[in-house]
Amino acid sequence: MQNIELERKSLNRAFSVAPMLDWTDSICRGFHRILTKQSLLYTEMVTTGALVHGDQERHLAFRPCEHPIALQLGGSDPEQLAFCARLAQDYGYDEVNLNIGCPSDRVQSGRFGACLMADPELVAQCTATMISAVSIPVTVKCRIGIDEQDDYEDLQRFVSLVAESGVRTFIVHARKAWLKGLSPKQNRDVPPLNYDRVYLLKAEFPHLEIIINGGIENLQQSRLHLQRIDGVMMGRAAYQSPMQLRTVDQEIFGRNTPTLNENEIIAQLCDYTETLMQQGVHLKYISRHIVGLFQNRPGARQWRRYLSENAHKPGADVEVIRRAAAFLPELDG
Repeated sequence: MQNIELERKSLNRAFSVAPMLDWTDSICRGFHRILTKQSLLYTEMVTTGALVHGDQERHLAFRPCEHPIALQLGGSDPEQLAFCARLAQDYGYDEVNLNIGCPSDRVQSGRFGACLMADPELVAQCTATMISAVSIPVTVKCRIGIDEQDDYEDLQRFVSLVAESGVRTFIVHARKAWLKGLSPKQNRDVPPLNYDRVYLLKAEFPHLEIIINGGIENLQQSRLHLQRIDGVMMGRAAYQSPMQLRTVDQEIFGRNTPTLNENEIIAQLCDYTETLMQQGVHLKYISRHIVGLFQNRPGARQWRRYLSENAHKPGADVEVIRRAAAFLPELDG
């Protein structure tokens, strides 16, 4: 367990990397932290049942380098959520987030995720209980609507009721979710984006922190959104093209720290990999997060191919990364 006295960084949510199931594990977050020191990083969603009845250490342990970091929870039982929020605080997380956005059938059957947008009173009860249990921020991630409940007034009522419980930060995926008829993957692409609805929410609730999520591909788009709202959460684009994260601290947070060049990134990545492998992590669990690092760059295909073909082999070590990097001509720096 992390030292509960660990000093937590003051949260600046101007830019964050979204929670993504099977993607944003601790290894991935440590890699992203090489590229950006300021961005808020999120865990994969963890259900309350997994923490109440399962291996808490496996789900909650993280490395100090991952700060600032938020734990995302899925659940709808107020007391279980409060228990899990206390665990998050004890483990040293900087924020605990309640998922009211996931539309999968499995999540619906457990009565959490996006289906809870239809029951804002229950969500408010959950968040009120969580807030009373911890001193770290409790935030909510939601959609702009679900199914036929798709008027702005529905979103307005949801946010208003949940805000009354003490929630001050809402991360809004700017698509509605179809709970029947679309898969989770389709729900990330098929419902049209409606950024204006999120902008309107911020205009109507200026005292709340509103973070926008959905379809954001690059930092140029992020800066445009930041003219209208408080923060940007980037998902798949950050994971699939992570090199853009290396300028977030300068372009979004206004830091004067130097941007890492490609040679420095490779060197730090190799050091990180060696540390993980000394702890018993197999290279294939590291390499899967870095195959997109040099996206759209000469040599990127060879980089991806060499990692994919060699990282899983018995005895594979950090030299696989170094050899893959040799396919990249003229690394800057």
